[in-house]
Amino acid sequence: MRMIRWMVNIAGAASKKYKKMKDLINKGTVVDVRSPQEFAGEHFPNAINVPLEQVQQKVNEFKEMPKPIIAYCRSGNRSGMAVSMLKQAGITDAVNAGGLDDLLLKAK
Repeated sequence: MRMIRWMVNIAGAASKKYKKMKDLINKGTVVDVRSPQEFAGEHFPNAINVPLEQVQQKVNEFKEMPKPIIAYCRSGNRSGMAVSMLKQAGITDAVNAGGLDDLLLKAK
């Protein structure tokens, strides 16, 4: 019985997390920090491509974008680095959405 309650609690928390991500996507800017080649192959609908190597030099552009900034990549590693850079630059409303597959699942 405890296992069933635990599974129900986990499922409920996951659905709340996904709903929250949908809300963030609807309000903010989705940024793909992968390479232009990866972006051309497949990307999240309406995402913009700012490769990780360009994030710091485009901080002023990020400051003008609708918040939150939702960053993603292939696995979540590069987007995590991008979010750290943005936060260090004073853009605190930035979120690491993980990998593209994660984001596509959360957006359903």
